[in-house]
Amino acid sequence: MSDTPALNNLEIARQAVMEPIQDIARKAGIPEEALEQYGRYKAKIDPVQLPDTGKAPGQVVLVSAMSPTPAGEGKSTMTVGLADALAKAGKSVMIALREPSLGPVLGMKGGAAGGGRSQVLPMEEINLHFTGDFHAITSANNALMALVDNHIYQGNELNIDPRRITFKRVLDMNDRALREVIIGLGGPTQGVPRQDGFDITVASEIMAVFCLASDLADLKMRLGRMTFGYTYDRKPLTVNDLGVSGVLTLILKDAIKPNLVQTIAGTPALVHGGPFANIAHGCNSALATLTARKLADVVVTEAGFGADLGAEKFMDIKARYADVAPSAVVIVATVRALKMHGGVPKTNLTEPNVPAMEEGVANLERHIRNVEKFGLTPVVGINRFVTDTDAELDWIMAWCAKEGVEAAVADVWAHGGGGTGGDALAEAVLSALAKPNDFRHLYSLDLPVVDKIRTVVQEIYGADDVEFSVAALRRLAEIERNGWDNLPVCMAKTQYSFSDDASKLGAPKGFTVHVRDLIPKTGAGFIVALTGAVMTMPGLPKEPAAMRMDVADDGSPVGLF
Repeated sequence: MSDTPALNNLEIARQAVMEPIQDIARKAGIPEEALEQYGRYKAKIDPVQLPDTGKAPGQVVLVSAMSPTPAGEGKSTMTVGLADALAKAGKSVMIALREPSLGPVLGMKGGAAGGGRSQVLPMEEINLHFTGDFHAITSANNALMALVDNHIYQGNELNIDPRRITFKRVLDMNDRALREVIIGLGGPTQGVPRQDGFDITVASEIMAVFCLASDLADLKMRLGRMTFGYTYDRKPLTVNDLGVSGVLTLILKDAIKPNLVQTIAGTPALVHGGPFANIAHGCNSALATLTARKLADVVVTEAGFGADLGAEKFMDIKARYADVAPSAVVIVATVRALKMHGGVPKTNLTEPNVPAMEEGVANLERHIRNVEKFGLTPVVGINRFVTDTDAELDWIMAWCAKEGVEAAVADVWAHGGGGTGGDALAEAVLSALAKPNDFRHLYSLDLPVVDKIRTVVQEIYGADDVEFSVAALRRLAEIERNGWDNLPVCMAKTQYSFSDDASKLGAPKGFTVHVRDLIPKTGAGFIVALTGAVMTMPGLPKEPAAMRMDVADDGSPVGLF
């Protein structure tokens, strides 16, 4: 990075010359009749209009990471850079990424369009409202809740118990003040008062349904079987019982089509859907990944946060419901993250410290061994930063060689995968794709829910055991009574630690994971296990990124990363 001008992501993106989206579509083999343009550089693809070429589905490369730190590891940047490098090597490649949520964009985490010379464009539009998919999901979710509360107000024919409504309203924003609210105040004409609350949009079950549906008919079916609450005699109630699956599908009929954009190097990218990996399943839409597999020989996708969260859920949830089992896995690591997991504070990460890396590498090692439990040998992609020393990079390369793991240093932020920054990583990934694998899920769906959760916390997190609250045990009995115990589990856990305590870095041992509640998502098809203090409606930090943002007189954004 040292020979790159000190430009930020937005400035680099503005310097890029984008191709008209019709040209990107043509490059990807997308016919004109399947393309619905949203301006010059964005479009939606109608998968129904894609021709059947008869080609074998493309291989999937899943990009994951070691446990994230506040220093940032650049997983999306590495995903984009790797895809560009594979395209440069002559491969037919497409990217499948999640859409950013406004909550982290305006909060602390930032956007999700990559960085430096490895970005998807137009990054400012992708990081803001894009094509309106999240607004559609928010509207569908809140339409459902408006219809539920109206049904209660108009006589409550379904015998809905207002105390046992499990669906919440949502907003695509970090707003802690809305976690718990009282609605219906102000007299008889204002509705029936009850306690309610908001989740962030990415935590909505409609987001999960949206991202697991294989087509419009599957979307409607999944929406219809969502459980929104219970009757006074504790029988579950679904969207189909309320008779509104049709209108929810109508609201989402355009949003469900994958979004086509491009990288700085001109690689086609599908950016669609966006559940968080710490409170949901953390993968882009199955429809986008399946569409990319139909069009390209290699599909590079990513799953949120560390491999203990997004990658595990990709393997055990998304790969169960869609034909997207990975043929190769990349674990992104950084010198900075290794040092932080070795006990170095964020303020001192620029100082050379191989001994701290030796302590922190236990975190990377556990992620590597976890991926191997799914029948895949990962490639370690080392995302180079300007402060990394040759001695530090040499040490991690030597450690990977000693562990028998293929590794490569990538400098895709500074030089891009379309330049020279990702050549070594692309070569390592192509080698992995050429080898057979024995992909398998971590657990059988026939296992009881408790045993599925125990398998994840012991095999992936390294915990001694799991402890369930009284409320979680009550919900467990309800899940078993209603026949939902054959669903996979979706762990909601802090992203910063293998444990449910964000302060326990590295590879902690001798801990117990505490499950405080279980939430059946019958439309998405999994059971969320809420652990520790993880929130489904985050809050803003003391100094939100929004405070640095503005707009120039010509309408161009200011302060956007």
